[in-house]
Amino acid sequence: MPDYATLSKTIASLTEGETDPVALMATLACEIHHSDDKFDWTGFYRVTEPGLLKIGPYQGGHGCLVIPFDRGVCGAAARSGETQLVPEVDAFPGHIACASSTRSELVIPVFDSRGAVIAVLDIDSDQPDAFTETDAAHLETILKDVFGSL
Repeated sequence: MPDYATLSKTIASLTEGETDPVALMATLACEIHHSDDKFDWTGFYRVTEPGLLKIGPYQGGHGCLVIPFDRGVCGAAARSGETQLVPEVDAFPGHIACASSTRSELVIPVFDSRGAVIAVLDIDSDQPDAFTETDAAHLETILKDVFGSL
C-alpha cells in the first residue's frame, strides 16, 4: 500500500498554486503511478463533452482513447459520481478491456469547485483484488484537495 501521508505531501508541494487541470492531472498520474508497484496503469479520462470521456495524462501502456459514460467502469464513475472499486474486472458488466492484463480497477470521479465531474482517475492492476477502501478514501481526499478549488 502506498505511503499516503508522504504521497499527499509530495502532491501538495508539486501542485501548489497550479490551476491548469491537465498539468495537475499529469503530475498526479506520475506520482500516484510510482507510489505502488501494483498500479499498472494510472491516468485520467477527461469529460470533453456531455456523456463522453477522452484520454488524458497517464502512466503505463496505451489506454482507450474515448469512453462513453454508458460504458465500462470509467463511464460508471463519471455517470454516477461515485467511486468504483472493482476487485475482478471480468465480473463487471460492460467492462471495457483497454488492456487484456487488467484484473482489478479503481476509478474515482474528479470534481471541480462547483461539484461537476470534470474527469475520472483510473487505476488498473494486473492483480485481482488489488485495491481497498483505504486506497479509495485516501485518493478521493487527494483529488478533492487538488481539484476542489478549480
